[in-house]
Amino acid sequence: MKKIVVVGGGITGLSTMHYLQRVKLENTLDIELVLVEANDYLGGKIHSVKEKDFIMEVGADSIVARNEGVMPLVEELHLQDELVYNATGISYIYTNNELHAIPPDTVFGIPTSEESLESSTLVSDEGKEEALKDFELSNESFTKESSVGSFLEHFLGKELVEKQIAPVLSGVYSGNLDKLTIASTLPYLIDYKNEYGSIIKGLGANKERFQAAANKKFISFKGGLSALIDRMEEELDDTTIIKGIQTKKVLKKGERYELLLSNGETIETDYVVLTTPHNVAQAILQNEELDTDFIKLKNSSLISIYLGFDIPDYQLPAEGTGFIVSENSDVKCDACTWTSRKWKHTSANSHLLVRMFYKSSNPAFESMKDMTQEELIEVALQDIEKSLKLSGKPQVVEVTNWNDQMPNYHLEHGEAIRSLNDKVATQYPNVVLAGCSYYGVGIGACIKNGKVTAESIVKKLS
Repeated sequence: MKKIVVVGGGITGLSTMHYLQRVKLENTLDIELVLVEANDYLGGKIHSVKEKDFIMEVGADSIVARNEGVMPLVEELHLQDELVYNATGISYIYTNNELHAIPPDTVFGIPTSEESLESSTLVSDEGKEEALKDFELSNESFTKESSVGSFLEHFLGKELVEKQIAPVLSGVYSGNLDKLTIASTLPYLIDYKNEYGSIIKGLGANKERFQAAANKKFISFKGGLSALIDRMEEELDDTTIIKGIQTKKVLKKGERYELLLSNGETIETDYVVLTTPHNVAQAILQNEELDTDFIKLKNSSLISIYLGFDIPDYQLPAEGTGFIVSENSDVKCDACTWTSRKWKHTSANSHLLVRMFYKSSNPAFESMKDMTQEELIEVALQDIEKSLKLSGKPQVVEVTNWNDQMPNYHLEHGEAIRSLNDKVATQYPNVVLAGCSYYGVGIGACIKNGKVTAESIVKKLS
């Protein structure tokens, strides 16, 4: 009998184990499955908090429905009846202390037509004129490994990128656009540029794809995203789940491995899947040759603050679902989601529930990272009053500090992963690195990574 141990009970670890167990049962494989999680609960960054009439997510608030593997997993878990979809509406950019609607017919703030560009109140006439060079300039040197910031600025101009595109993209990918590759953000943009001669034309020609994706683009569950974790744990009935125990070290023992646990016990196994953050995997493997690649992987930090009020959310701007903050503004936050508007299930009485985001890339973060919870709440309340002109004492508050736990895919990320995987394959056969530190931060990307990981192990078993 072969044994497989997955270290880490976040969504990648759970997905890996889900698909391993499914193949085991379908093919009556003689394997033993063990999942080890350091926390007393599963889910990692996915955790729903319910208080009074509100549902708050301490990590991700939704899943991109169109990502490969998401809806099939929902169906396998029989969660279709629990699904809820985001309300669509207007997204804003808060700049110069005012809310400006992101123009319709844009993709991550990038216009899909000249009309869309012209309708923007965020960009000057000069900036719009500069953006039109996209129709004339050809791509001579940019590849998918180039900086997405330099690529967009070269063809669409500095002003459009800084005022309309960067706030949106930086909000999604948690980083400086000049330090993120096209491949790790929007790889299809360079394909469109090369095929259509214009980024704008390419997006316009494929507009139906993005419009279809915008409808019911994100999903959650009636009881919050924890419903997914709870169901996955429930269905792992042929898997041994160990919670509240850390994995301290992995030792190679001939062709097998020994895991040293924090309770003094050990587990011998044939396969190990490390789905932990990269710095935890680094500490578990304790290998100086791998450290040269591990240290190239970067994380950033994020403070998330939910505030729920006894205020009807119809007082928010009509049809809006939130805003992103650009430079030259009087607030400290990077973004604000009007959660009760975007996700109706999160507020039973349609009372105002907002979520404020403060990222380590923001200059204000340095002064905030050591604040008490009370001080952070006061900052958030001031930002709400300035941006939304609303004041009041919150009924519920949920503050989460993701300190150095948000993967940041910079320009050297891809090469570091390739080098790391080559070394691990050579020195630790049958040990696999998986998870958002390496292959994608969204829940959908983690589900896919878990499935691919399981399939690669099953292939070795056969």
